[in-house]
Amino acid sequence: MKILIADDHPMVRKGLVSALSFEENVEEINEAANVKEAVAWITQNEPEIAMIDLRLGAEDGLEIVQKVRKQGAKTKFIVLTSSMKKDDFLRSRDAGIDGYILKDAFPEDIVYAFHTVSRGKKFYHPEFTQYEGRQEQKSELDQLTQREKDVLRELGKGFSNIEIAEKLFISEHTVKKHVSNILLKLNLAHRTQAALLSRDAR
Repeated sequence: MKILIADDHPMVRKGLVSALSFEENVEEINEAANVKEAVAWITQNEPEIAMIDLRLGAEDGLEIVQKVRKQGAKTKFIVLTSSMKKDDFLRSRDAGIDGYILKDAFPEDIVYAFHTVSRGKKFYHPEFTQYEGRQEQKSELDQLTQREKDVLRELGKGFSNIEIAEKLFISEHTVKKHVSNILLKLNLAHRTQAALLSRDAR
C-alpha cells in the first residue's frame, strides 16, 4: 500500500511516517509540503490513502481532494487537522473525504483511523460524529447479529464485560469478541461510543 502525507510541518510528517511505517501492509510512504507537490505525486503514483492537513500554509488542503478527484484518482483521503471548527469538518465531509481526525489524537487512534479507511469505511473523530446525526448509524445497527445487539444494549447500560457475560450467560471472552465486532461493524473507535449510540438509538 502506498501512502502520501501532505503537511507543511516537517515534524508532523515525520511523526506520521514513524506511526505508520511499522504497519505490515504499508509498502511506501511519501511526503508533500504543499498542494502542488501532493497533486503531482498522487497523479503519478495513485496511492491508496493520502493523509492531508486542512491548512497547508496559506493553501487549502481540500484543493488536493478536488483536483485529483477531477482526474479520476481513486485515492482515499484522511484529513488530519488541529481545527475544532464545525464548518471545517462539514466542508471536508462535503468534499468527499474518508476520514477526519484531530492532530492531538493518540498515535494508536490515528493508526486505527488509517485501518478503518483502508477497509473502505468512514472514520470521523468522535468530536464530530454529533454533526452527522444518528439516522445513518441507526441503520447500521441492522448489520449486527441479535447477540451483538444484546451486548450493545448492555453496553448502553454501562455494564462491564464481566457483568454482561453474567447477564447474558456467556463467557467474558465471547463478550470481548462481540464488542470487537460491534466496533468494527459500526466504525467506532471505543466502547464508550458504542454505549452512547445504544442510548441514542432507544
